[in-house]
This record gives sequence, C-alpha cells and structure tokens, in this order.
Amino acid sequence: MKLSTQEEYGLRCLMQVAQRASETGGSISIPEISRAEGLSTAHVGKLVRLLRLGDLVESVRGQAGGYKLARPASEILISDVLGALGDPFFNEGFCDEHTGYEECCTHSVDCSIRSLWNAIQFVVDQMLDRITLQDLMGDGHQLENHLAHKADELLQVTMP
Repeated sequence: MKLSTQEEYGLRCLMQVAQRASETGGSISIPEISRAEGLSTAHVGKLVRLLRLGDLVESVRGQAGGYKLARPASEILISDVLGALGDPFFNEGFCDEHTGYEECCTHSVDCSIRSLWNAIQFVVDQMLDRITLQDLMGDGHQLENHLAHKADELLQVTMP
C-alpha cells in the first residue's frame, strides 16, 4: 500500500492552512504554503484547488487573502482529505483494471485476494474516519499516543 505524493503533499498543505488558522485565525497564501513546504507554487495551487473542490478550504479575497479552512480542524476527517486528493487503496473498479489479457478477471466469482483487499480497505477507512486534522496538530509524542489509542479502539470493531 502506498500513498501518492499528491496525498502526502496535499495533507501537508492543508496542515499549513490549519496551523495558520490556529495561530492567527487568518488565511495563508499559496506562495507562503509553497515556501513552508518546499514545493512549487504551481504544485501547491493544484493541491489547494483539489482541497477547495473537496470543501476543505475556501478562498479569501483581498490584500490579506489566501486560503482558510472551510470548517474547524476538529470537523475535518483525514478520510475526507485523502478522498479529495486521491483514490482509495482498493475500489470496486480495481479488479476491472487488473484482468491480464482477459476482458474480466478469471477469478471474478470466487476471488480470495479481493476479500483481502476489501478487508484492508475497511480497516484503513475505519482508522482514517477516526482521525481529524486537529488530531494531527499535536506534538509528535502526543499524536503517537493518540493514534495508538485510536488503533486500539479500531481493534474492537468487527468487520461487516
């Protein structure tokens, strides 16, 4: 399982927006995000556009314009962020894209591998649905403990 650079950088850009909101309550510009993250302004612009289309940030016009969170960081789920930036690890179309030389997968009726991918996607989704942008804004040790607690909670969840 691999996160794309778009998801990694997009989440980092959103963290910059959230950090500015917590520090000053104001907005942050694309050039400021670009400098803070070491990314080109064009790349940051593309990522912020995806975040805006996902209703995670909104633009602020004027001299002190830029971008701000569309809702409080405590209400923004990481699953929503990653959903706005990319595709899930496993989706229903996955098997259609991996058919080999055939039109459809030769194991489409009784695929045990698909069951594995579905189970992994379920666990990942459950975890990401429990973590907010606000959760990621703590210090590293505190965040590690918080995520471990969330993972323990998740282990109590049964598969559908």
